[in-house]
Amino acid sequence: MQKLLEKTLKDALKANECTIGTKQVLNSISKSKLVILSKSVPEEMYKKIETDAKKSKITTLKFDDTSVNLGKLCGLQFRISAVSLPKISESDIKSLLKETETK
Repeated sequence: MQKLLEKTLKDALKANECTIGTKQVLNSISKSKLVILSKSVPEEMYKKIETDAKKSKITTLKFDDTSVNLGKLCGLQFRISAVSLPKISESDIKSLLKETETK
C-alpha cells in the first residue's frame, strides 16, 4: 500500500489539494472524497470523523501506522494524524482500498 499511497499524498501536497489535521479534516469533510486516518487519532475523534464521513458518503482509509509515519509518507517533518483529499479520482480510491485489503 505504501507506494501508491505515498505517491497520492505527495502529489496532493505538491498541488496543495489536501487538508491536514483532525480538526481541519472534520471541518472540510463535506468537500472530501477520501479521508485517511492514522492509528494515532484519539478514539473519540476517530469515531466522530468516521460518522461524519459515512453521513456524507465519504470513503475512509485506516492507515495502520502512527501519525509520525504518515507524516514521513507525506514527505513532511511532523506528525499527521488525518488527511483528506478532495480531488482524488474514484479509480485511485479503489486502488488504495484494494491494496489495503490485500495487506
